[in-house]
Amino acid sequence: MTLAADSPDAPAPAGGRHCPACGAPGAEPVYRLSGIPTNSCMLVDTRDAALAFPTAALELCLCGACGFLFNAAWRPGRTVYAAGYEETQGYSPTFTAFHRALAAELTERFALRGARVLEIGCGKGEFLALLVGAGAAEGLGYDPGYVPGRLDADTARRVRVIPEYFDENTPADPGALVCCKMTLEHVYDVAGFVRAVRRLIGDRDTGVFFMVPDAGRILDDVAFWDVYYEHVSYFTADSLAGLFRREGFAVEDVWTGYGGQYLMIAARPGRTAPEPMAPGGVAALRHRALSFSRGVDALRRDWRERLAASQRQRRRVALWGSGSKAVSFVTTVGIGDEVACVADINPHRHGCFLPGSGHRIVSPAEVAALAPDLVVVMNPLYRAEVARDLETLGCRPEIVTL
Repeated sequence: MTLAADSPDAPAPAGGRHCPACGAPGAEPVYRLSGIPTNSCMLVDTRDAALAFPTAALELCLCGACGFLFNAAWRPGRTVYAAGYEETQGYSPTFTAFHRALAAELTERFALRGARVLEIGCGKGEFLALLVGAGAAEGLGYDPGYVPGRLDADTARRVRVIPEYFDENTPADPGALVCCKMTLEHVYDVAGFVRAVRRLIGDRDTGVFFMVPDAGRILDDVAFWDVYYEHVSYFTADSLAGLFRREGFAVEDVWTGYGGQYLMIAARPGRTAPEPMAPGGVAALRHRALSFSRGVDALRRDWRERLAASQRQRRRVALWGSGSKAVSFVTTVGIGDEVACVADINPHRHGCFLPGSGHRIVSPAEVAALAPDLVVVMNPLYRAEVARDLETLGCRPEIVTL
């Protein structure tokens, strides 16, 4: 088991609409998209390559037994995690403050001072570095998209990252904590993945921390920009806790953070009987999912009209943030030259192009030189940060957020 298969032409996952979290049959389709980019964080060097980027369909299905949501149209191998996958958010002071606070919280919760930590899907190793800085003795990470050289020399001596997928045969000592942030949503066989973590821990008293996007917030806020091909699995608090209980963990806590965008779980090995969702809970979740689908249609129309009006008025529009939210927003709404460019503070993205739409990614200085009339910020948590950056550059456009 890995996070991706070798071939984009690999067959569909076994089971069709059987739930990958609990195995129940008959998951119900609640939201469909076609022609969306199969990767939203890959660096694309030319506009032609961005316009020709591979696309696929999404069919979000709801399991009526456990409340899990997943893309039944997902196919292994179409999404690749390797060099050129640029997902880091560490250039944002807002995100870095959250990351530091989370590292300090986990250090206290799991007594990590002087201990070893394993992170699955560690990206560029930034969070492992923060855990080591907060007191952990050493960190071991797995991520096929790891890029050496991003960590300072002192931290690099205590953090080792293996640029490979984690799977059930990974030989690793989990130490005091297995950490897995913003990775489980990229996995189709979520039950198999969590089961592999449980086997790795064995009879050790190792803590487990996972963080995923909160699907409840996505549904209730009609945040369609948080639905994209890489994210094949979507969890509510109930479905996340239920998954861990079924796979041999005692759940200690489930909570949200980062403005309610992230759902987090703390657990340890132990047997707790999973509690099936009450029929009323399933019906309520189904209503929320179908309301989300209807709400997307209305929001798409609103954004098309708003951006078309700006274009008619010759107002220059820029987006701020070139990651997955931007790719999903632009391709789902169907945005073209209504938007002049996309700004990002991550220097590794500058000069590249958004997969699917071909919008050029520029630095904050470049977008300020363009003097946009309207800047659409992809994440509302960054609004104040973006406003400060633009004002420092002498640019004071109208700023709105998704």
